[in-house]
Order: sequence, then C-alpha cells, then structure tokens
Amino acid sequence: MYEFDKLLSLPTPCYVIDENALIKNLEILKQVESETNCHILLAQKAFSAYHVYPLISKYISGTTSSGLYEARLAYEEMGEKQIHCFSPAYKDNDFAELLKICDHIVFNSFSQWKHFREIALKSKNIKFGLRINPEYSEIKTDIYDPCSANSRLGITLENFEENELDGISGLHFHTMCEQGADVLERTLEVVEQKFGKYLYDMEWINFGGGHHITKPDYNVKKLIDCINRIKNKYNVQVYIEPGEAVALNAGYLVTSVLDIVKNNMNIAIVDTSAACHMPDVLEMPYRPYIINSDEADILKYTYRLGAPTCLAGDIIGDYSFDYPLKTGDKLIFTDMSIYSMVKNNTFNGMPLPSIYLFTANGDIKLLKKFDYSDFKRRL
Repeated sequence: MYEFDKLLSLPTPCYVIDENALIKNLEILKQVESETNCHILLAQKAFSAYHVYPLISKYISGTTSSGLYEARLAYEEMGEKQIHCFSPAYKDNDFAELLKICDHIVFNSFSQWKHFREIALKSKNIKFGLRINPEYSEIKTDIYDPCSANSRLGITLENFEENELDGISGLHFHTMCEQGADVLERTLEVVEQKFGKYLYDMEWINFGGGHHITKPDYNVKKLIDCINRIKNKYNVQVYIEPGEAVALNAGYLVTSVLDIVKNNMNIAIVDTSAACHMPDVLEMPYRPYIINSDEADILKYTYRLGAPTCLAGDIIGDYSFDYPLKTGDKLIFTDMSIYSMVKNNTFNGMPLPSIYLFTANGDIKLLKKFDYSDFKRRL
C-alpha cells in the first residue's frame, strides 16, 4: 500500500502518528460529547505527544494528569481547555503549583483531603473530588487492576468518611482497562449501590478511563445511555478520561532487521526493543501486529523477533511472513501511539525512536529527533 511505502522510507527506529486515524477517533469522541453533554478528557498517561494537542483540543474538552509534569504539559500545550489531576498522593510543593493551573483536583484518601483542605478551599475556581474504590473490576491482569485486593487506589466504602465532604464537589472512579460499555454498565450498578446516596449531593462524577470507545466493536450507544442515565438521575456533570481511545490504532513503530541468526528456529534481531520502546509487550503481555505478518507457522517463514539489548527476555514475539526476512528489511508495528512513547526508556543506551507525523494530506513531518545527549542527560 502506498501509504506504508512512505513509512518504509523512514530511518529507524521511529514512531509515526497517523493524523487521519487520530481524527477518526476524535470524531467518535466528539459525537459522544455532543449526544450527552459529557466532557471527555485525554488521559496523558497513555498519550502525551503534545505536537498534536492543538488538533485534539478541537474535538474534546481537555486532559487529565497523573501529577504536576503532565498537568504543566497540558497547561502549556492544550490551550484554554480543562485540566484535571489525580495522584495517589501529592507533595506539598507540587500541590501548590497544581492549584495555579488545574480546574479539577482529585484526592485518593480523606487523609490527603484533610492535609490540603485549608489551602485548597482558598482556591475559588478549582473543584475538588475524591477517588472511590467500588471494589469491583473485570480486569484480568492484576498489574492493571485498580480494584484488586489491597489496592492503594481509591477509597472503599468501609473507609468513606461521609462527615468530611465539605468542599468536595465530585466523585471519581477508575475500574476499567481496554473494556466495553457493558463492563461500564455493570460497574455503575455497583458504584450506585455503594456510593449512590452521596451522588445526589455532588456536582459531577468521573467514570475514569479504560473505555475502548474507538475500538470497532465498541457499543457507543450503550455508553451514551449510561452517561445520560447517571447525568439525569443525579443531576451531575459526567466526565470520562480515556487515553487509549484517543490514539487507538493511530500510530506505528518502524524497525529494521539487523541480523538473522538460528537457534532451533530463525531469529531476527531488529533495532527496536520491547523493553525500551514498547514495554507493554513484556508487562501486559501484549503482542503487537506487524503489517503483512501472521501468527507463527501460519505463513511460510517464521521468525522470533528480538532486540539488540543484553536482556535475555527482550523478545517481541514470533511472527510468520510470506517471504524470508533479510538484513535491511523494515517492519511496521501497528497501534504504537498509546503507552509506547510515554513509557520508552534508554536501557542499554538504546536510542529513543524519532517521532514523525503522517499528516492528513499524506506528508511525513518530523516532530522530534533524539540523540546521545538525550541518553546522557537522564543519568
């Protein structure tokens, strides 16, 4: 395909953000906002490529942050949009800075709320909320489950201090990870059962992230129904803060084959690292798709793809192709915008991939190039 030929011409390794795919996602999110009057926020923990923030700001209401640096990035690059922040705990100096730039700040505990309440309530234009833990989740991977046993995230009903809500205008929960509206529907039943009586006194509720809204089989109508039901029942403003839905399938990682070796099977060493450039491959675990490839042993030639690092387990996966790989061949991994650029690192002195934008008019634009100084400055 012509568009992928353009990607194959790029120096590797590199990320490529697909502007057309990004716009397609944003149009779906804008539809949800329009039909519900909810506010959708970009969760920057998934995607912080601020060069496209001006584009994103045309479609959705703002951003959510996990701390001061993400909030500052949104403040500097997103324009006059809402900035929300949640952290399991705030440092005093950071909190003072957040008060200057945020619209909403969410606390993870009543002890944090009490610690900051006096200074918080002096800020007239900021809304403050509490993160609740309904102790219900359908996430199968424990590392991503904020409602697992002994979780540090959110206030359980047993620990909810209903006499300490003065100054709190909203509740926030986050229980999902790349899941559908049916999961949200079941989650809301539990949230209402445990915390619904408090919602009548709130101005807003945040459904958190993990909503796979732009996945092709996602039930957008059910999401809209869920939002409207809660909004109308409790007379609250609804927020949702997806990260992956904003940039799902809107980016690529291009890599080159450096060598082919053999140890019971063919092994291709590429200039990309799972540990450095796509950590979810090892954490999730997650198997990214490569254009014109298939599962192992489906097509004629099968290879294990591995990185040039010293980490023995730095393996991307086993893939099959219609043709034998050779040194210099380029491969294109898909869905490489979310949780890739934000998580990459320079372990082993691996270079950070350059970042390109594949524009809506078909041009390739270099957004950021990294070199040795970026590795050295971190140490």
